[in-house]
Parts: sequence; C-alpha cells; structure tokens
Amino acid sequence: MKKFKLSFAALLSLLSIALIFSRCTKDNQVLDVPAASNGTELYSQLTATAPGIDGTIDAIWGNAEKLAVNPTVPDAGNGLFTGYIGEQYPATLRSMYDGSNIYFLLEYKDATKNTTVSPWYFDPALNVTGKTGWAKEPSSRTFDGSGVLAREGWGEDKIAMLWNVNNSTPKFLSQSCYASCHIFSPYLDYSQTPAAMVSNSANGNHYTNGPNEKIDMWWGRLGFMSAGASTNQLDDNYQDWAGGQAVTNLTGGNANGRHVDGIVPDGTKSATWPFRPNYTVSPTQGEVSNSQNLKLDGTGNSVAVPIWVIPNASTSFIALADTLSGGAARKVVGVSSAGVLTLSDATTIDPVANNAYQRPSGFNATSPTATKAIASLIAVPLIGTRADITAVSVYTGTGWIIEYKRSLKTADVLNQDVDFSSLNDQQFGVAIWNASNYQHGINPNLVLKFKK
Repeated sequence: MKKFKLSFAALLSLLSIALIFSRCTKDNQVLDVPAASNGTELYSQLTATAPGIDGTIDAIWGNAEKLAVNPTVPDAGNGLFTGYIGEQYPATLRSMYDGSNIYFLLEYKDATKNTTVSPWYFDPALNVTGKTGWAKEPSSRTFDGSGVLAREGWGEDKIAMLWNVNNSTPKFLSQSCYASCHIFSPYLDYSQTPAAMVSNSANGNHYTNGPNEKIDMWWGRLGFMSAGASTNQLDDNYQDWAGGQAVTNLTGGNANGRHVDGIVPDGTKSATWPFRPNYTVSPTQGEVSNSQNLKLDGTGNSVAVPIWVIPNASTSFIALADTLSGGAARKVVGVSSAGVLTLSDATTIDPVANNAYQRPSGFNATSPTATKAIASLIAVPLIGTRADITAVSVYTGTGWIIEYKRSLKTADVLNQDVDFSSLNDQQFGVAIWNASNYQHGINPNLVLKFKK
C-alpha cells in the first residue's frame, strides 16, 4: 500500500509538470480571463525574477494579482463607432516591477485573429476605363443605406494604455482617457474661401486642455508585435495641447495633439491653419503605407497600386527586410489598363489570369478576401524614444496574450513619458480594438498601485 501511494504521488507530480509545460506553449495557453478581481486598482507586484517578454506566461506571473477590465465601445457621436457601439472586450491585467523595469501582462479572449489591415485585392468589376481594378478592403465595417452590413471590417486587433505625465492633466484624474478626447469639435476651416465654421464629422481629435498638459500614450498593433523580433514593440506616443480648442475655434485646424515620441513644436505655425504649431519630423518607422500612384500603361490616369508585393504570398505585413536588397518583396514599377502589375524583376502579376488575387466567387459581406491579397502596410522597426516599450503578442487560437515592459524611468528629456520610479500611484486607462480602425472599447479611471 505504501508503494502504491508513492507511485500515485509520483504520477501526480508528473501530471502537474506536464500540465505546467502544456500551459507554457505559446499557442496553447489557457486564457482564464474571468478569474480576476473586479475594481479599478491594478497592483504591481515587486519581483526578484523578471518575466520573459515572449508571450509565454511564466510561473512568476502567478504572484501578481489580476485586475478584470471590460473595455466597452462608447457612442462617440455622429456615427463614428456605428456597428461597434456597446461591444465589450473583457480582459485581465497583471503587473510586476523590479529595480529597473515595470512589466505588464494583458490577456483577453478573441474568437478571431485580425492582423491584416485593408489588404489589396483585384475586382474585375472596377477595372473600367481610367481605373485599374485594384482596391483595398475597408478597415472598418461598412453598411448600406438601410443599415445592413455591406462588408465586414478588415481592421486590426490593437491595444493602448494612456497615462498622465507628471499629473499635468487635471481632468485625467476623473476622466483618464476621455480627458483628451474632443469628439467632433467644430472648427473654422481656412482651407475654404471664405473660411467657414464646419463640423468635424470625420473623427474626433485628441489634445489636452492646456499648454503644459501631456498624456503618455502606448499603443500597438498586435500583428506588428507578433511579426518578428525586430518589431516586438509597443509604439510610444504622447498627446499635448497642439494649440487647443481656442486656437481651433478662432483660426481653424484639427487641434490634433497626438504625436510620436521624440518630436516637438518646431517654432513655426501652420500655413493652412494660422497659429497651429508645426512639429519636427520623426524618422521613418512603425507602419508605412504600402501604396503609390502610377500611371496606367505609363501615360494614362494616375491610379493607386501597391509599392511592394511578395509574389504568390499572403501576409499581414511586409517586413522592411523583405523590401531591401535580397529580400522576398518585389517593387511594383508599372500597371496596365488591364490591371497587370509589372515588378522590378520584370515579372508580372496578372490578377485576371490568376484569380487568387480576387475575392472568392459567391462573395458576401462576411466572406474572406482574396487568398493572395497584398499587404497594405510595411512593418518598420521603431527606433529612439518610440522604442521604449518591448512587447510580444501571441494569438493562442482562442485569444491574445500580450506581455510588455518598460524602464521605470526612461531617458526622456522632453516630458513625454510617465515616470514610475517614485512608485507613486498612477491613473491610467486601457483600450482594445477588435478588427477595427477607429472603433475601440475603453475602460477609463483605473489606478496603478505599487506593492512596496
């Protein structure tokens, strides 16, 4: 009997070890999203062992308390979020810190992996005189005049976090994310003659409420983060006043205060919208549009086509390395009136003869795009102060695991980053996008607290 007990104990140990290892494979991890405390406070646990930022949930994360969040898509007004309003994306957050860095683990269930943004496809029906037939899928859901879904959106799964830099934005204390969200603010449009007051019906603007207010914005495309080691990053951005509402009302302009880290007002003003500050230019990085205009048959109408193509392949992003010498991508150097693309190696893509570049027959609002759809974005690694946040995303088959870390205090000298080194409480908000462009769920009014 004693021998049986020892064997049974050994068997239990082996089963436990097997379970641990089975949970640690990147594409087979169990997302236990509901098992978390509700509330508004995220506690960052002091740790002597740093977790690996690789999308595998290390055992050390078991020491960190989970916070359940429920980003919900609001009614932003004027139909901007139509088709998504009220959707909820339940998730859990965990955090740890050590003497150098702060670490986060975000998990949420998602039935579909959406990392391909507005891919290029060929539509023979659009290949008429003066047009090419090449088009992009919509980045968000579109609806017909009766409100019926016309096409499912080809947007992305994304995440974001917003932080109050040095408590500089008073409204952030009660509104967090919404403190810089100025939806559809009207403005005096100086691009018209004479200038006229118009409604900003396209989208809302993000800017703070005073010249000394700044918000640190971390955001990331989950496809970008999972594209390869060179793009394992969240994009470090910030929001500022950008001239503010008074400037917008008086002189026109979009008062867009969202900027990438590292750029600042350059001391000049916008020619189109007087008194709105211009900003310095950031080096090419992040996602770059894979779109150019070429003349049909070299002399005809100018039409939009991809810049780069990886022949006979479908991918969410074209990596920068593939566009360089020796890479897999080929540059599009010509387009015919029949839609045939000529590539830099003198080969061609004929989307009529090769219907894999077309949507499948029997196409409807929710059917897939072309099997050889061409990526609309080029993934370029972040550099400098935009690259402060290391991040990895893994789609498990049932949801997303996102791990990321940042230094408690960055080398920022422009007052664009939140500073965690004091271990003081920090207000924040979190957002999740699900196969969408602008439309996102928001959970505001959260607080990060450090367990000292």
